[in-house]
Amino acid sequence: MSWETAVVFTYFAIVSILAVFGLHRCYMVFLYKKHRANKPRPKGLFPSNDLPRVTIQLPIFNELYVVERLLDAVAAIDYPRDRLDVQLLDDSTDETQVVAARKVAELRAGGLDVSYVRRDNRHGFKAGALAEGLKTAKGEFIAIFDADFLPTADMLRETIHFFTDSEIGMVQTRWGHINREFSLLTQVQSILLDGHFVIEHTARNRSGRFFNFNGTAGVWRRSTIESAGGWQHDTLTEDLDLSYRAQMKGWRFVFLQDVVSPAEVPVEMNAFKSQQHRWAKGSIQTCKKVLPAIWRSNLPLRVKVEASFHLTSNFAYVLMVLMSMLMLPTMLYRARQGAAIEAFAFDASLFLAASVSVIYFYIVSQKEIDANWRGKLKYLPFLTSVGIGLSVNNAKAVLEAMIGHQTAFKRTPKYNVSALGDPWKNKKYAGIRSKLPFFELSLGIYFAIVVGVAIAHGLVVSSVFMCLFLVGFTYVGLLSLFQRPGRIAA
Repeated sequence: MSWETAVVFTYFAIVSILAVFGLHRCYMVFLYKKHRANKPRPKGLFPSNDLPRVTIQLPIFNELYVVERLLDAVAAIDYPRDRLDVQLLDDSTDETQVVAARKVAELRAGGLDVSYVRRDNRHGFKAGALAEGLKTAKGEFIAIFDADFLPTADMLRETIHFFTDSEIGMVQTRWGHINREFSLLTQVQSILLDGHFVIEHTARNRSGRFFNFNGTAGVWRRSTIESAGGWQHDTLTEDLDLSYRAQMKGWRFVFLQDVVSPAEVPVEMNAFKSQQHRWAKGSIQTCKKVLPAIWRSNLPLRVKVEASFHLTSNFAYVLMVLMSMLMLPTMLYRARQGAAIEAFAFDASLFLAASVSVIYFYIVSQKEIDANWRGKLKYLPFLTSVGIGLSVNNAKAVLEAMIGHQTAFKRTPKYNVSALGDPWKNKKYAGIRSKLPFFELSLGIYFAIVVGVAIAHGLVVSSVFMCLFLVGFTYVGLLSLFQRPGRIAA
């Protein structure tokens, strides 16, 4: 086999695998529609005068702009004050400490049982902070909110009654997006998250598969956390890790699609990439940690298979980068063989499975939650481009996880941005910058060449598809270099 033949074979093998991941999205839509009517309902109701005690944990690190907003929202939660306590778990190293301590004192004077918990180190990062808070938590149930969230007043009353079933270990609510309309980037992120929550979570939960707590906007039974081995910090996604360990212990989870917890999505590309890097790397670390045990267990085959798709899905980013680099030599080889046009039908079928299926996935998610969903259709090609553009960043995360390269938990900067025009560029905190944008821009230039070659060989339709790569890598690379808030990296 010549090296050119090997390149072409590798290329089509990669595209075929990506097509399988794409078709899996269609399967998620199928499961969603099949089980859409099976909305979860609590087994019973706790007496209104004897609701169980809940501890709300708020883990923060350098959240100067949003900590007061978070605490105000928590203070407005409608739940008996004698059955509620709040822990602000503050690992901050900047002036957030002063702002947070002052706000906690104000709320405590107003009658809220809120404590300000500080550690003298960041051991275990968020997982370590949650574990430390659990030592003094008063509640038998633990609600968790990250700093960028605005829990609604009825959140606890909407979730707590599901725990009348002694087998329920965790209840997760759907994330909302308070700054969805802020920019093209926030629109894309919102749609990406909607697909994950509306389709994947609902499909997995209602069909009896495993799904995961998303680190925030959910409520845990304390004994579930403890029986599953507690918060552990050997992965960057302690939430995903604990979720799988708990469900393997037999605990059942509930996802409430209709209960929404609003949050702020990142407005800066480097912050978004930092978040995506953490999620991608943590998911592969969790995959290495728990997937072998899942397959050794007596769990149903459908649970094992879905867990495998869930935990390995980020490998697609590595394949995406490889496919991108092989696209031009494959095209040139087939052109020399006189097979460029003939292979188009085969290419198109794989591309449809790998990309159009994903677009269909997000269309369905928008139709389910937004009466004006047609207005979101214009963002879908760009959503695909951004997903492609992120592949370098996320592939790096996957490879780091595979070789065991350890990195710190890097939190996502927030700026208290909720409406179009809210200022943020004069604020400190920024996503981590790296040399990756230069590689991303190089791929953008590379795909400008690919598009030109495709047009020269009469592959006009293929060139349109390749423009998604050109736009994606260029957009992500340029914003990473030039979209910059204040002076301090976080």
